[in-house]
Order: sequence, then C-alpha cells, then structure tokens
Amino acid sequence: MCDERTAQDDEAFVLSKGDLSRRAFGAMSVAALAACATSPADAAAVTEREVTITTPDGSCDAYFVHPASGKHPAVLVWPDIMGLRPAFRAMGKRLAQSGYAVLTVNAFYRTNRAPILAEGESFADPEKRQRLMGMMRALTPQTHTTDAIAFVDWLDRQGAVDTSRKIGTTGYCMGGPITMRTAAAKPDRVGAGASFHGGGLATANPDSPHLLIPRMRASYLVAIAQNDDEADPAAKDTLRSAFAAANRPAEIEVYPAQHGWCSLDSPVYDQVQADRAWARLLALFGTALA
Repeated sequence: MCDERTAQDDEAFVLSKGDLSRRAFGAMSVAALAACATSPADAAAVTEREVTITTPDGSCDAYFVHPASGKHPAVLVWPDIMGLRPAFRAMGKRLAQSGYAVLTVNAFYRTNRAPILAEGESFADPEKRQRLMGMMRALTPQTHTTDAIAFVDWLDRQGAVDTSRKIGTTGYCMGGPITMRTAAAKPDRVGAGASFHGGGLATANPDSPHLLIPRMRASYLVAIAQNDDEADPAAKDTLRSAFAAANRPAEIEVYPAQHGWCSLDSPVYDQVQADRAWARLLALFGTALA
C-alpha cells in the first residue's frame, strides 16, 4: 500500500539509478506514459467515453472504453491512490484493444472528481501524500462493497458487455484489496481478479480481504512488489494458504520490481516487469473469462 515507506523506497530507488531531480522524475513519467502505452499488434478499434454512475453514496465519474463493435467480457479497474488519470485511461484503453469492455473508476468520487492531483503535483510531496492517504482511509470495506456492486451492475446494463461471460477486475496499490471485495460481493459475475502491488491483502484484522476468499469464484493473479514483500514476507504465504484452502486457482508471485512498477506514470515504472505482469493478466482473462 502506498505510504511513507513506499514513498521513501521510490525516491531511494530512483536516485540510485542516477542523479535525477524531481523535475526529471516528472519528465520521465510523462515520457513513459507516451512511449509505453503500446497497443497490441492486432489492436481492436475502440470507443471511449467519460461516464457517470449512480451509487448509494452519489455519482461516480469514470472512464469506459470498449471495442467499437460487438459484445465483450467486462473488466472493472480500481486505480492506485493517485486515482483516475491519464495513465489509467491509457492502461484501460490498452486492455480494451485486447477485446474487453473496461470501466476505470474514480474511487474518491464522494469528495473529489478526477483528477485527484493537479498537473505537477506528486505523491512524493508530503502534504499531497497526507491528503491522499486521508482520502484512502475514508473508504471502508462497506464503501468498497457497495461501490463494487453498483459498478458491476452498471457494466451489465451496457450494450458492449457480454453478460454471458464472467467479469474481470484489476486493482493497483489500494485497488488490490478492493478487487477481492468485488469478487466476494459478486461471486456469480466475477470470474477473475488481479492485484498489482496491492497492499493489505492479508492482515491480522477481522476484515482482512483474504478472509473473503471462500466466498469467491474467481481465479486470481497476485503480483507483489519486492519491497512490499520485504516489509511483509508472510502475506504471500497467507494468501497461498487461503486460496488453496478454498480450492481457488491463484498465481502469486513476487516480482523483482518496486511498489508501483505497473503504473505507467510511476517514477519506478519498470517496462520489462510491467509487460510480464500484463501478459500474465491477459493469460488469466483469456482462460477465466472465456
């Protein structure tokens, strides 16, 4: 989960690669976003639009993108703590080009419309980081669940969604545990889930997401950052045991990359490892959402 530790880890990691200023970090992120949001070789033409979804707590702004024709399995994307922004629109579009109807949501809609951070603002800024962490803490297992139900139901009403096929859900950082609450809230619809550098998947708390695994019918991909594993090495074993006990397929792996490595605009974005994780995601969806 993004916190003071991961912010310090990210800064130390980037500085270890060379004498880069914060301004250079930003330039590098923009370049990565432009260069790395590559389309598949057989990319489908897509239709994209901004949408508003009614939930029990208000109106959520979101981005919906899907192949321009036909019906396709749906995917619900939960972004990291920086929220819905160009990087996650690019990632959603890339997934849609592979044949999915993709909804990427603003989890902070109760207090802020996207973008959550203004251009030039960064999680590395202590003041901005504290604001984002406060917004994240204001969300609860209950809000995660009611939102997930509303978003899945909205997807099932869209003409581009093939409701005869299961739904997938992906989450990054704080979005990782929300995928598990989504899968448990809608077990009849969610057939696959994926967490990328997700935090808090297996804790000692009575509302830990891993305790929901017996309610799920989803196959899972859990891609763990190396520094997250160093901070909590027992988590992966707890997850493996929980999935095995529930007889649910799960691919759980520690990647040689830092927390945030899959997000296109992250200062620790690792294209090689991000592409490897992306390939595993497509393999999961190709099987579980078929």
